[in-house]
Amino acid sequence: MNDLQVTITEEEAHAMIDKVARFVAERGMASAGILVTESLRPLHGIGSQFMYLVLPFAEVLFDSKKYQQFALMLEKEEYVRELINRMDELDEELNRERRKKARLLRQRRRNQIKAFFHRLFGTKGKSGNDKDN
Repeated sequence: MNDLQVTITEEEAHAMIDKVARFVAERGMASAGILVTESLRPLHGIGSQFMYLVLPFAEVLFDSKKYQQFALMLEKEEYVRELINRMDELDEELNRERRKKARLLRQRRRNQIKAFFHRLFGTKGKSGNDKDN
């Protein structure tokens, strides 16, 4: 068991916030992560202390230093709010890229369908409504 870490610098907190938010957002769980974090925000101090309670068991699965940094980050409400905002920003950024790719894919499919029907039935003049005179 390593020594307990009792402080966290702002740089470490911001790095941890970005890492956690990116992990959640890249897996498409930002909405759920925001909901859970927002609903448990009033209990952030208790949750942080609970993390210290289970620290001896958590050291088996997690890196002790990073686990303690996360627990320290949860102690301050401004870091919790920043985590929520960062998850929201990253989710919006990733969804913007996904929507753009989906829009391009839909446009490509529409063009392929149009080309198929033009090859199948041929084109009927410029207006498409040409009638015999």
